[in-house]
This record gives sequence, structure tokens and C-alpha cells, in this order.
Amino acid sequence: MEFRYLGNSGLKISEITYGNWLTHGSQVENEVARASVAAALENGITTFDTADAYAATAAEKVLGKALKNERRSSIEIFTKVYFPTGSGPNDTGLSRKHIMESIEGSLTRLRTDYVDLYQAHRYDYETPLEETMTAFADIVRQGKALYIGVSEWTAAQIREAASLAHRLGFQLVSNQPQYSMLWRVIEAEVVPASVEAGISQIVWSPVAGGALSGKYKPGAPVPEGSRATDTKGGSQFMTRWLDDDTLTRVQKLQPIADEAGLTMAQLAVAWVLQNPNVASAIIGASKPEQIASNVAAAGVKLEAGQLTAIDEALGDLVTRDPALTVSPAARIG
Repeated sequence: MEFRYLGNSGLKISEITYGNWLTHGSQVENEVARASVAAALENGITTFDTADAYAATAAEKVLGKALKNERRSSIEIFTKVYFPTGSGPNDTGLSRKHIMESIEGSLTRLRTDYVDLYQAHRYDYETPLEETMTAFADIVRQGKALYIGVSEWTAAQIREAASLAHRLGFQLVSNQPQYSMLWRVIEAEVVPASVEAGISQIVWSPVAGGALSGKYKPGAPVPEGSRATDTKGGSQFMTRWLDDDTLTRVQKLQPIADEAGLTMAQLAVAWVLQNPNVASAIIGASKPEQIASNVAAAGVKLEAGQLTAIDEALGDLVTRDPALTVSPAARIG
């Protein structure tokens, strides 16, 4: 395992982060989830990402139980706040009330006194940004979170938040966007703004939900038990990548992966790690055996010719429009 600094902070995190969206408390049984966490630790992963809204708070509980016997200072635990965790009008968003109540709930479920990184899961257009950032500053001063990050924020939002954080006396160190060979909307604006602000990316879905793994074939039914068959959220996310044109282009990546001595999934994870503003790639697992394979992408250096070949294989399939980095316009609840 390789490690990288998170933004301009002194915190090092593993290049591969274990995430439990769509898995813990939802897609896989708890015993399998705990076995996957154990496999992540055995393969050198020290960084674990979750959110209070995942599986209606169950994901945090499963992760907390799986990590309860680990030396706390040897791991990094990340969670998030924004999406609804109840039915009340204040059970969502980034108001001071919701943030202060949510951190207490997350710490209880995760069985820890603090999280290493507390992230705004989306931007909240209904709460003044200063209110949100002041609440985060207080949580840092209370020792309940060591660092603060955001997820899927635009370049302008990141710049304003980073400036506010500086004035309030704490660091904004990360952004957690979707990023893959197929989805590159952060490159034009978010990454330059993040570099300017001393912020790293912790990217999710580097294998495009599995579409870049090569297991989905053009003209063929989706494999049984794959994410594309998951009715709890995975299939909806996968739909955009499963047309025959996309899958045909993706198959052109196989010889590039072969040349690099990687599987196609490893190539996809290694690709996002070539971006120097990416601190870590989040991977999930529905079974422990998948962990070791994904970890093999850490430390891989792709050659310039291989990167060019990837661009040529995918061509105009790549989505680059920075306007697609958006948060929900209105809260639910």
C-alpha cells in the first residue's frame, strides 16, 4: 500500500480507501461486510469511508462494529452529513442543528470519540454557508472531527468554503467527487480550484460502478449477482454505462490492461490515481476476495502511451462537462 497526504494537511491516507456505500447494511450480509473490512486491513488499507445516510444509518453501525477492536490511531475513519436521516424538517441539510446532532449520531454508531474527516455530503443551498462552516469549526475545536471535507461541490463553492474555513481557523482538506475514465467532470474547474485551495480529491466509483471492469459485455445479459442487478440502488446507478456502444469501447481497454499487467478494474483504479490531485480512490466490495485485487492498483505508474491509448479507446464517450457537478437544489423533509 502507498500513502498520500490529504490536501495541505499532515494527514496521510491509504491510496485505496474502503467505502461501504451500497454494501454494508444493504447489499451484503453483515458477516460478509465484516470479513471485507478485515480483508481491507490485511491488505494495507487504513482509510474507511462511510456516511450517516448509507443504508439509513446501518452502514455506519456495521463499520463501527467491524473496526471496534482496531487500534484507533492506526486507522482513518471518514463519514458525511447532509442527506436525510429522519423524517423531521431538520433531519437533513447542513444547518447547525442537523450537523451538531448528526456528528453525535455518527460517533455513537461508529463507536469512536472522533472521526478523522467529516464531510459535507452535498452543498446546501438553503443554509448560509457561514452557518455551516462555523458549525464545522466548532466540531473541530471540540475534537469530534480532526479535518473537514466536502463532496460533489463546484469550484466556486470550494473556493468560498476554503476561504471561510481559513478565516474560522480550520482547514478544508478534501472533496469527494465521482471520477473515472468515463466521468471526468472535475478536471476542468474543480481540480484547479482544489489545488489552489490546498484540497485533495477522494474519488468514488473509479470503476464506474463496475462498467470498467470488463465483466459487462455488449449484447449480453448482465451477470447474475452483479451490481447491475442490485435493486437497492446499484442497478439505477449503472444504467448509464450499459449501452452497447459504451461496453464495446470499454472492451478496447483490455489490451491496454494486459500490457500493464493489470486487470481492467485495476487499470481503472490506477488511472484515477495518476491524477496528482487525487489522494485516494474509494473501492467497495461485495466479497472479501475483491479487496486484494483492487489494492494491487496502488503504486502503479501508467506510461504516457498507455494513458493516450485509454483516451483514444474511449473517445467521445467521456463526460467532461463541469456543469454536471451539482448538489440537490432543495432539501427533502
